[in-house]
Amino acid sequence: MTAETSQTLDRGLRVLKLLADTDHGLTVTELSNKLGVNRTVVYRLLATLEQHALVRRDLGGRARVGLGVLRLGRQVHPLVREAALPALRSLAEDIGATAHLTLVDGAEALAVAVVEPTWTDYHVAYRAGFRHPLDRGAAGKAILAARRTVLTEPRCTLTHGELEAGASGAAAALVGVTGIEGSVGVVMLADSVPERVGPRVVDAAKEVADALR
Repeated sequence: MTAETSQTLDRGLRVLKLLADTDHGLTVTELSNKLGVNRTVVYRLLATLEQHALVRRDLGGRARVGLGVLRLGRQVHPLVREAALPALRSLAEDIGATAHLTLVDGAEALAVAVVEPTWTDYHVAYRAGFRHPLDRGAAGKAILAARRTVLTEPRCTLTHGELEAGASGAAAALVGVTGIEGSVGVVMLADSVPERVGPRVVDAAKEVADALR
């Protein structure tokens, strides 16, 4: 049995998705064509979304995603972190290195969950909230690699000394998770990443992706 749905809400969510996929905004006419509805319907949808600060219109009349979306987005991190923690704990204990979940935040990589191993004598200190450019460090580079190539399976990216002298990193992007761009990885004090770490990081990325679907 098919559940009843709201056509108006569906259209409003489609508007937000369309606007999120463009850097230049869309006009009422462009939205009307993409949605397959008349301009009057689009005007009403935009007016409602504007009241909630989810959409804004510039002086040229182009609609863009509004700042209200950021307030909603802040609530996503705790949910994502909670879903990822079991896989991160297992990864950190198995490898004996600090494990992390990193998400894209603008042009930066943002660590939203970090788990340190309990049994090692020393490990890299890494904290949730740590930011770095996407093109530096294994976590960001794994995400950029996934952007460039349509992946059906995550691949491991390795780096050394890019964020901290003497530290090596391994990370694999989350694949097949709608609306979330991120990676799972480890960072360790070593000149290179041991061979067994790559496949283990890939498995952890798959676990997290499954938990978020």
